[in-house]
Amino acid sequence: MMKLNPIPKLLQFFSDSKRMINISYKPTITDFKRTLKIVLFGTILLGIIGYIISILVGLIA
Repeated sequence: MMKLNPIPKLLQFFSDSKRMINISYKPTITDFKRTLKIVLFGTILLGIIGYIISILVGLIA
């Protein structure tokens, strides 16, 4: 039976993680506000859709 050695995969994971952290950047306030608006819009939209569905299910039942 062949033994699996997790060490090389673990080292590769840490190497990839370090590379990802190095190329990432802190968003500017403009980027942050834009992202916040998009996330809030999506959350509100999903909430409205869920509320409408619950009202429709309540009317049918």
